[in-house]
Amino acid sequence: MGKKRSGGGLSPSHQAAKFLGVSVLAGVVLAGIAIPAAGAFGLAAKGTVEGFDEIPANLKTPPLSQRTTILDAEGGLIATVYSRDRQVVPLTAISPYMQKAIVAIEDARFYEHGAVDLKGILRAVNRNAQEGSAAQGASTLTQQYVKNVFVEEAGDDETKVREAQEKSLGRKIRELKYSIQVEEELGKKKILENYLNITYFGQQAYGIESAAQRYFSKPAKDLTLEESALLAGVVQSPSRYDPVKDSVEAAKRRNTVLQRMADIKDISQTEADEAKKKPIQLKVTRPKNGCITAVKGAGFFCDYVRNTFLSDPVFGKTREERAKVWNQGGLTVRTTLDPQSQDSVNESIKDHVDQDDKVATAVTLVQPGTGRVMAMGQSKPYGFGKDETQINYSVDKRMGGSNFGFPTGSTFKPFVAAAAIENGVSPTKSYAAPYSMLYPASVDTCSGKPWVRDSNKPVENEKESEVGPYALREAMALSVNTYFIEMIGDLGLCPLAEMTTKLGVIPADGTKLKEVPSIALGTEGMSPLTMANAYATFANRGLYCTPVAIESITDAHGKALQVPKSKCERAMSERTADTINALLLGVVDSGTGATAGLTDRQSAGKTGTTDERYNAWFVGYTPNIAGATWLGSGGTKQVSMEQITIGGQYYGEVCGGCLPGPIWKQAVTGALAGRPVESFPSVHIPESGLPGGGNRPGGGPGQTPTRPTKPGKPNKPGGGDNKPGESRPGGLTTGGNGGNGGTGGTGGTGGTTNPFPGITLGPGGVVGGPDDGDSGGGRP
Repeated sequence: MGKKRSGGGLSPSHQAAKFLGVSVLAGVVLAGIAIPAAGAFGLAAKGTVEGFDEIPANLKTPPLSQRTTILDAEGGLIATVYSRDRQVVPLTAISPYMQKAIVAIEDARFYEHGAVDLKGILRAVNRNAQEGSAAQGASTLTQQYVKNVFVEEAGDDETKVREAQEKSLGRKIRELKYSIQVEEELGKKKILENYLNITYFGQQAYGIESAAQRYFSKPAKDLTLEESALLAGVVQSPSRYDPVKDSVEAAKRRNTVLQRMADIKDISQTEADEAKKKPIQLKVTRPKNGCITAVKGAGFFCDYVRNTFLSDPVFGKTREERAKVWNQGGLTVRTTLDPQSQDSVNESIKDHVDQDDKVATAVTLVQPGTGRVMAMGQSKPYGFGKDETQINYSVDKRMGGSNFGFPTGSTFKPFVAAAAIENGVSPTKSYAAPYSMLYPASVDTCSGKPWVRDSNKPVENEKESEVGPYALREAMALSVNTYFIEMIGDLGLCPLAEMTTKLGVIPADGTKLKEVPSIALGTEGMSPLTMANAYATFANRGLYCTPVAIESITDAHGKALQVPKSKCERAMSERTADTINALLLGVVDSGTGATAGLTDRQSAGKTGTTDERYNAWFVGYTPNIAGATWLGSGGTKQVSMEQITIGGQYYGEVCGGCLPGPIWKQAVTGALAGRPVESFPSVHIPESGLPGGGNRPGGGPGQTPTRPTKPGKPNKPGGGDNKPGESRPGGLTTGGNGGNGGTGGTGGTGGTTNPFPGITLGPGGVVGGPDDGDSGGGRP
């Protein structure tokens, strides 16, 4: 007799011998199980044996796809995502009732036969012959497991799935040979464990653990007798025996399983009868898959994490390879999302913009010096319903964002100033800056072929009272359009192109930034993440760091995977960055961004509003956080933000300082609550002494934007109730590194050297200037 192994199976040699011993009948026998007749395939016994011998000996079992868990920076759950909802568990974590029930109904002689149950084959052939069709199969549990392996390996490839499930003699023979190998290598207990983890139980539940959670909201180890019988019965036809959709049919099938368990003495008849009497009692947990289930309004951040994984070569050479790893799942992804910052962003958005408003807002916060994306939210939630969207307004098109991004308006002007200062232009440089002017006749470009004006359409400032001459400090605070057009005419477009490239300022549609003078006024579409991260470079004293959203990843076995790291490179000198910081401090202290100024620490930033008021921005930062707030039309139809109600507040005209600024202020105030107060290095930029400087009609130091602003809700920061400089550390001064920049200046320079002749660095240099309404950020 053949030697038996533990578990009752025959040795591989004995199995093979018995298989070959009936090879004369194999073609007919196997065909009788799988199909009505073998003749249709033209297979003789000899051909069947030869085909069997040619099948590769080793079955490559793919790892089972499982759910992936996405966590925030503190380990809190953001979302679970999966291609197949599965949690692999050991046999010891599965109820003994479940183990017995699945064996009883699917393969009662599982522990008595080897890979092939010859008695079962003959019984099935006899039954099928009597009924004239393939009414009964004879696949063992092992063969079913092998079949499921092929289905799992096929993934979402419909052609491969059909091939894995086709009723053909070739597939049956292949399953038989691989089953012999599996029996030899794994043994009965491991095969049962694998089978219970790979099998589909309906309702999007793969494996017994997910099935137990789906139908009964409990782990598989706690399944009762009747619950186990119900799930075991589902396997044969998950749609037909679905207890959620048809409890009557499911109960009949459950009772069949219970009776089978009694017949083979797994339970007593009394136990079976009592279990049959019990009604089906489900406690269904609905499938929760994908970023739509994300908590804390982090659906778009979750989607950004997924797109980061799919696009970064560190996770695979091709997108197909990366998608395979992601869909395989079983990953634990710890991200950079800061819960405090995310909560603050969500609260600020909710307080200022309603979900069903005609326009939308998006806010993104990043950490200077690390590139860590700390928060990402928007007023249109992640979803498929009314006033929901799957477009992430905060990121570029390739990462799931809008097709073209959003024109940035005057928030682009600091890049022009940075390029100029880096190339030796003094921040005291003055230009005539008339109310209206033509673009320069020609402007140098990187190609050597100059841009040539082909239109007489003028550039205009926001107000007719804005007439130069101006120096840079006041021109930045007032956002004077004509000043920056004159500056770009002198500077040329190539230095600006080089600076924006170093800052990662790339249009959201992935195209190259156009070398035309109008880009100085923010005509190109950008994403909030791009703008926030570029401004973070100013906060980081000229060192640009690429944005990152993933902190660590471990696979299903706890092995750490390599993740992309932020790459930091110098985009400009420290002295250039420090000077830009001083200029932008003036914007929030007494310029167009006064409503965004923080009350407990220094902040810098810039407002922007585009033509027809289709878009409004505020991009700002402190030494330890940078953020961008965009407000505008998220869909294909542009909405002019004039005479409009947003968040229940009426606005005659929306500007960057009117609503994006207060949104930013509240979001950042909450994000930084309880965190260290840091100051910028002191830089003194003297008054220009120009006749155009100082007070002018329509605005002056200490005035807020004249357009309507949304008042902050009670006990909420971010409204237009704070005057520039009120209770603000340092008032109109830059602070020293680690010091307080109070009026008169007590903060030190931290060793900063003098960047320009005639300009003194700290301590306590006055920064700021006359205030007026938003320039329109590119508006004529």
